[in-house]
Amino acid sequence: MIHYNLSCDNGHGFDGWFASSDDFDRQAAGQLISCPTCGSASVSKQLMAPAVATARKKEAHQALVMDKAQKETIAKLREIVNSIRANAEDVGERFPEEARKIHYGEADQRGLIGKASADEAIALLEEGIEIAPLPVIPDEVN
Repeated sequence: MIHYNLSCDNGHGFDGWFASSDDFDRQAAGQLISCPTCGSASVSKQLMAPAVATARKKEAHQALVMDKAQKETIAKLREIVNSIRANAEDVGERFPEEARKIHYGEADQRGLIGKASADEAIALLEEGIEIAPLPVIPDEVN
């Protein structure tokens, strides 16, 4: 990821993160970047100092590395997620439909996992159907 200091043609400054320099150029050409203050799509990169590795940056990076207790917590969370997956039926995109069938007594009670858009999830919750997102836990934690 590349961090740029940006400004619009009205002089408002803001930050942007991009996958590459080409990504910024493509988004800027397509007017996909806009100033959060005024909405102008006329955005340009500002002069920036290069990133230099320092001892402070190295210390900050090391502080982000998980300690033993955090790794153990992630391992326990991974076990819980794996247990839920092992004891539930994955209904994929049919999740909202199947959750409603169970809630309204049209299908047998059982554990479900699947996919729902944010709007579908909100609608289920508003109907009183209890759902919760299942976190994705990385396989390896450094």
